[in-house]
Amino acid sequence: MTITPYSTAALKSAHLVSDQILMGSTEEAVQLMVDCYYQGFDRIILQRENIHTEFFDLKNGMAGEILQKFANYRMQLRIIGDFAATPSPSLQAFIAESNRGRTVRFVKDLEEALQ
Repeated sequence: MTITPYSTAALKSAHLVSDQILMGSTEEAVQLMVDCYYQGFDRIILQRENIHTEFFDLKNGMAGEILQKFANYRMQLRIIGDFAATPSPSLQAFIAESNRGRTVRFVKDLEEALQ
């Protein structure tokens, strides 16, 4: 895993890049938050490919559980990917609702993730 730091006026972001799944469970999500927090980061940026596919199946509750942890720990999360073609109406609604807030956002590219 490679961590590329980005700083803006108010936040320090960690763009995590790997050829492996980095967030496959709630425990792994919390560990990522802890690791990044202790390195001084306020935001984690992940590629869609680095998140287990079960996260995007809302029936199992994984996404809600993980996003609640990010809210509780006040750590921002940006997920980069092409979400426009997502076939699930419930996932589309979940993404739209998440994007209304500040904590978790689903974005199309790194530039949008850093805004």
